[in-house]
Amino acid sequence: MTVFRIGEAAELLGVSADTVRRWIDAGRLPATRDEHGHRVLDGVDLAAFVRAPGHPELSSARNRLRGIVTAVVKDTVMAQVDIQAGPFRIVSLMSREAVDELDLQVGAVAIAVIKSTTVVVERAPAPRGRTNP
Repeated sequence: MTVFRIGEAAELLGVSADTVRRWIDAGRLPATRDEHGHRVLDGVDLAAFVRAPGHPELSSARNRLRGIVTAVVKDTVMAQVDIQAGPFRIVSLMSREAVDELDLQVGAVAIAVIKSTTVVVERAPAPRGRTNP
């Protein structure tokens, strides 16, 4: 069983540790205590919480990532837009015309819709002191 500390879960979900604590305290997210008395979350429970209806702010919603525009670089034809969506940095190349029509500027909220025929998924190493089964 993979377990996560509150800070690790917060990082994965793109929210603060205080938000995760509030969800636990409100009974929305189950937690147990490890051998040191720290609250931990079971990976299966955390995944179910993210997938549950009523939590669209945590779901990629068919590869849709909401974030803040952190950089816009335009030339005469093309533009690069950087978006920070939780812990993820997304870089998109698009036409300058599209950037102008969408009025994408640093500080604006944007949604990155990702469509790909190939997605490579890698397993992250287990956090120190814990093992993945």
